[in-house]
Amino acid sequence: MESVIKHKWIYLFALVFIGLNAFLVFQDNYYLNALPFALIIVYMAFFHIEQTFLLVAFLTPISVNLEEFTEGRIGLFLPTEPILFGLMLLIIMKQLKSPFIPRYVWNHPITWSLAFYLFWVFITSITSTHPIVSFKFLLMKSWFIIPLLLLGVKVFSNPKNIERFLWLFTSAMMLIIGYTLSRHAGYNFGEKEGHWVMEPFYKDHTIYGAGVAIQVFFVLGLYLYKKHSAIIQFVLLSFFIVTLIGLYFSYTRGAWLSVIVALMVWFFIHYKVKFKWLLTVALGVLAIVAVSWTEIQFALAKNRSEHTTEEFSERMKSTTNVTSDASNLERLNRWSAAWRMFEEKPVFGFGPSTYAFEYAPYQDPDKLTIISTNFGDGGNAHSEYLGPLAEMGLIGFLAVLIFVSVLFYKGITLYIRMPKSEDQLKRLLLFLILAAVTYFFHGILNNYLDTDKAAVPIYSICAIIIALEQFIDKKYAA
Repeated sequence: MESVIKHKWIYLFALVFIGLNAFLVFQDNYYLNALPFALIIVYMAFFHIEQTFLLVAFLTPISVNLEEFTEGRIGLFLPTEPILFGLMLLIIMKQLKSPFIPRYVWNHPITWSLAFYLFWVFITSITSTHPIVSFKFLLMKSWFIIPLLLLGVKVFSNPKNIERFLWLFTSAMMLIIGYTLSRHAGYNFGEKEGHWVMEPFYKDHTIYGAGVAIQVFFVLGLYLYKKHSAIIQFVLLSFFIVTLIGLYFSYTRGAWLSVIVALMVWFFIHYKVKFKWLLTVALGVLAIVAVSWTEIQFALAKNRSEHTTEEFSERMKSTTNVTSDASNLERLNRWSAAWRMFEEKPVFGFGPSTYAFEYAPYQDPDKLTIISTNFGDGGNAHSEYLGPLAEMGLIGFLAVLIFVSVLFYKGITLYIRMPKSEDQLKRLLLFLILAAVTYFFHGILNNYLDTDKAAVPIYSICAIIIALEQFIDKKYAA
C-alpha cells in the first residue's frame, strides 16, 4: 500500500511537470525542458562522480554560452559550468566531512601555483574598482580549477581514464569541426563567414582555432601512443585529417603559429636539446634583434599583407603587419592600454575581469583603429599575460607566469624521467604537453581560460601531470 502511494506521488509530479512545461512551451519558454537532464546529472554527480567528470570532457566542445540567447545578460556555458559548479560544492562538502583528496595533490607545485593565483585573485577582488565583477570572476575560476584539478587527479590516477577523457573530448570536438566545416562550405569557405560559422558553440574563430590547435595534439597523442586495430587507426587518421582541414579554415593565425611552435618544442624535447643551448640561442636572437631594430621596423612598415585574404601565405605574412592590418593594430592598442593601466595601478591593478570596463581612457589616440571604441566595450586585453598585469598588477602577472612555468617544468621533467617500460604513457604525456604549448603560445595574443573551452583541457592536463607523477613515483618507488 505504501509503495502504491509513493508511485501516485511520482505520477502526480510527472503530470504537473508535463502540464506546466506544456504551458511554458506555449509561451515560448523552453527552459523547463532542461529539468530532467539536470536531475540526471545531479544523480550522476552523487553516485557516479567519475563518470560525471568524464562527461564534462564530452560536453565542453558542444556547450553553448547563454550570452548567445540572452543578449549578453547572462554569461554561462551550458551544461558544463553548472556541472562544474556542482562538482566544486560536492568536493568541498566531501572534503570537509572526510578528507579524500590525497596529500600529494596538496603538496604538488602545480597545485601551489594555482592556489597562489586564486589567492591573489581574491586579494585584488577586494581592492577592485568593480568588486562584484571581480568576485564573480573568482567564483568562476574556482569552479574551473577546483573540480578539474582536485577531482581530475583522482580520476586520472587510473591511467585508462586519460585515454577515455581524450576520446570523449576529441569525439565531441569532431562534431563541432564537422558542423563548422559543413556550414562554412555553404559560404564557399569565405574568410568573413569563417569568423562566425562555429556559433553558437564557439564565440568566434579565434577561440575555435585555439580549440582546434589543442585537438591536433590530442588526436596525435591518441593515434601514436600505442598500437590500435585497423578500424581505430582509420578513425583517428580521419579525425586528424578533418582536424587539419578545420585548423586551416579557422583562418586563425595565432592557432596556425601555435601548432608550428609546438612542433619546434617537440623537436627540442624529443632530441633532448639542453636548456643552456636554447638559452644561448634565445639570447643571441635577442641581441640580433636589438642591433637590427631600425632595419626590422623599416621592414615591418613595408609589410602591407592583410589578414582578410584567404591565402595561407598572405595571412601568415600579415602576422607582422603593424602598418595597415586593423586586427594587429587593435591588439597593439589593447596591449598599450593594458600597460598604461598597469602603470596607473602597479600593485593591485584595477581588479580581475575589469579590463573591459576601464581600458577606454587608457587608449593612445594615435593607436586607435577603425575597430577601436571610445566606450571600452570591445572586450578584454587579448593576452593571457598582459590582462592580469592590468587587472591584478605585477604580482598577478607573476602568478600567471609561475603557473605556466611550473606546468611545463613538471610536465617536461616527468617526461624525461619516465622509464622506457612506460613508453605508452610517456608518448601520451608528450602530446599533452604540446597541446598545452599551443594554448599558452596562443595566450600571448588572446585569452580564453575564463571559458570552459580552454579551461577544461588545460586544467585537466595539469591534473594528468600530477596523477602520472604520483603513478610513476609509486610504481617505481623501490
